[in-house]
Order: sequence, then C-alpha cells, then structure tokens
Amino acid sequence: MAEFPSKVSTRTSSPAQGVGASVSALRPDLGFVRSALGVLALLQLVLGLLVWALIADTPYHLYPAYGWVMFVAVFLWLVTIVFFIIYLFQLHMKLYMVPWPLVLLIFFVAATVLYITAFIACAAAVDLTSLRGSRPYNQRSAASFFACLVMIAYGVSAFFSFQAWRGVGSNAATSQMAGGYS
Repeated sequence: MAEFPSKVSTRTSSPAQGVGASVSALRPDLGFVRSALGVLALLQLVLGLLVWALIADTPYHLYPAYGWVMFVAVFLWLVTIVFFIIYLFQLHMKLYMVPWPLVLLIFFVAATVLYITAFIACAAAVDLTSLRGSRPYNQRSAASFFACLVMIAYGVSAFFSFQAWRGVGSNAATSQMAGGYS
C-alpha cells in the first residue's frame, strides 16, 4: 500500500491577481463596430440623439405629444448605449446564460413599435404647435424626420436580430462564438 507523502508543496495566489486579469480582458472589440449590428447601433445613437436634442431645444413641456417623443427617444437612446457597451466590450460572452439573440430581438421590436408611435405623435403635432417657418417648427419637423430614420434603423436591427435568433446562415456554435453579430 502506498503511503501518503509527508511533505506536500502547495501554491497560493492572492485575489488581486485575479482582479487584474479580468480588468485587462475588457478590451473593445473593433470587429463589432465594423459589423452590421455595430454600424446600426451607432446610427441609432446618432439619430436618436438628434431627435431628443431637437425636441429638447423647443418648449416641448407645453405639449404632451412631445413629452412622449422625449421619453421614447431618451429611454431608447440610453438602453442602446447599454447594449452597445455590452457588445463592444464582449460582456455578452461573459454573461452566456442570457439568450442575447432573443433579448436583442425583443428590444429592437419594442423600440421599433415605440418609435412608430413617437414618429406619428411628433409629425402630427408639428403643425398644431408651431407657426410654419418658425424655429420650433423647423426643429420639430427635423425631429420628425430623424425619428422616422431611427425607426427604420431599429426595424432593420429587428430584422437582423430575428435572423440571428432563428439561426439563419449559421449553426448555434458559430453564432455563439461569433458573438451574435455578422
């Protein structure tokens, strides 16, 4: 019968080494920025910023329709920033238990529907709330135009997310490893 060795060498590490390793792993994935999902997210951020900045520069608080447009534009802009950061730093790979294609599909469909309502409310209220040719009229008209463009961008993202969720063009292993963007 073999005896248990009397001297055993062990190696320990400090918790600080583990923390440094995880922080250095947070590098931006520039491939995401060049992907269709990344380009669309940047487009949504820029156009969404234009929508709420144009409305915010007018006395929107006097008209409930513009309050709704501001809520939709700012809320979706902030959530899009969060998703952009999650994908840019590949945090979705660390949170593998979350079904990211389904989460993005639900978000983009909801964002498209909300921007449809915001676009209609903004466009319908322009003539009722401003004098034609005045600065608020021009700003609200431009906000309506950009709301339409960002609505289309969210709709295209919803289409791509639906394809990713369905697994069109790839298998489950490649879509998981590729991060879910093409």
